[in-house]
Amino acid sequence: MDSLFKALSDGNRRKIIELLKKRDMSQKELQAHFKITQASLSHHLDVLKRANLVVDERRGQFVFYSLNLSVVEEAVNFFISMFKSGGGK
Repeated sequence: MDSLFKALSDGNRRKIIELLKKRDMSQKELQAHFKITQASLSHHLDVLKRANLVVDERRGQFVFYSLNLSVVEEAVNFFISMFKSGGGK
C-alpha cells in the first residue's frame, strides 16, 4: 500500500493516470501532455508500474501503457472503506 500512496503523491503521476483512463498510450503520446524530460516521464511510469497501477505491453516498436484496472479498483475500494468506517466520528 505504501508504493500506491507514493505513486499517487505526485501530480505528474496522477495526470498520467487520468490520461490512461481514456485510452492506452505510448510514452511518446504521453510525453506530448507534459513539459518534463523523457527521462522524468520514464521515472514516473516506473513508479506507477512498481505500484502496479500501470502495466506496459510491447506492440511492434512501441511500448504502450494502460491502467491495471484491478489494482485501481482495489485502491478505490480501500479509500471508500476508510471513509465509511470513519463516518459519524
